[in-house]
Amino acid sequence: MKYILLGKLNTDWIAKKKRVDKAREKLSQLGITIEEIYYTQGAFDFVDVATCDDPEAMMAFSVWYAAQGFGAITTMPAFSTDQFDNILSKL
Repeated sequence: MKYILLGKLNTDWIAKKKRVDKAREKLSQLGITIEEIYYTQGAFDFVDVATCDDPEAMMAFSVWYAAQGFGAITTMPAFSTDQFDNILSKL
């Protein structure tokens, strides 16, 4: 399953590489693969595209990230056009 992660960084951690290293380690432990990372301006500081077969692992990462004080992540499942067409065929 693909996910879009919309992140807001805590200003205490915004420029510290340690945050990225710790997050990558936790992602690996949970079996989550980050496909793309985009840093943005506006309502969110970053947008990641991730894959994970376990929705509980994805939730665990979001909770862990916030508990570390790194910031907050809004996680959304993402469906491809083919997946969406398949969903529509079930209506």
